[in-house]
Amino acid sequence: MQPGPDVLKISTLLDRYLIGLDDDELDDAWARGLFTKDALVEFPMSRHEGLDGLAGYHRDALAAFAATQHLGSPAVVDLDDAGEWAVLRANLVSTHVHHPGAADEPLFQVGTLATGEARRAAEGWRLSSLTFRVLWTRGTPPRPREPQ
Repeated sequence: MQPGPDVLKISTLLDRYLIGLDDDELDDAWARGLFTKDALVEFPMSRHEGLDGLAGYHRDALAAFAATQHLGSPAVVDLDDAGEWAVLRANLVSTHVHHPGAADEPLFQVGTLATGEARRAAEGWRLSSLTFRVLWTRGTPPRPREPQ
């Protein structure tokens, strides 16, 4: 059975999110096109609530690396009966390339389970939450930033 158009739109939100992380196109338009105004994005080491500042939150986190590549599995999407709300799950492998001289190993890799929720909004489907649970790591994580 082929997934319906809503399932494809919701799955594509996660794909666009991951590609955006690697494309350095993290601006407010990127965030508005993916998330609700009250969105929650949560990683094991930090979280951000709300659309305001969400793009900057991601830019700041990714500044620890010279480059990244996020590879996601197809998302499993379950819609509610009314077709206004959905949950999604996907596996993710992220490769982070350290800046030269920042670590003994050039790569830091992470295997993650991504879970989230999406809501139908006036603009179309948007992610209302996205949470990442680390399943495994390989390599050297980034060093904590020095206070400015």
